[in-house]
Amino acid sequence: MALGPFDFSFFERYNIPLKRFAAGDVIFAQRDPGELMFVVLEGKVDIAVGETVVETVGLHGIFGEMALIDHAPRSATAKASSATELAVITEDGFIELVRKSPVFSIYVMRQMAARLRHMNETV
Repeated sequence: MALGPFDFSFFERYNIPLKRFAAGDVIFAQRDPGELMFVVLEGKVDIAVGETVVETVGLHGIFGEMALIDHAPRSATAKASSATELAVITEDGFIELVRKSPVFSIYVMRQMAARLRHMNETV
């Protein structure tokens, strides 16, 4: 399975755990502590502020990275909108991935930049 510049073995190589969620499962809620980030390997995840879905993250997309990086509470709620499989990345895992595969940090930054550009276009 390709993931941007990565393949599925990328997560296996660095012992990144995978987790499955059923449609409707809340992955995290707004104001929760931000200890994990996620990469979508299958399915879709709705990101909502209050009751408003502000983004749907699909295959190979990331979410949860802001709270992981700045240690602030979650700014939104993430909910599986279909059966979903996610790579679950801790802060230590993120640091290790960046150290061993610097291109991963570029991938994350590009995803964040695209999200920011999209949000700016809708304002």
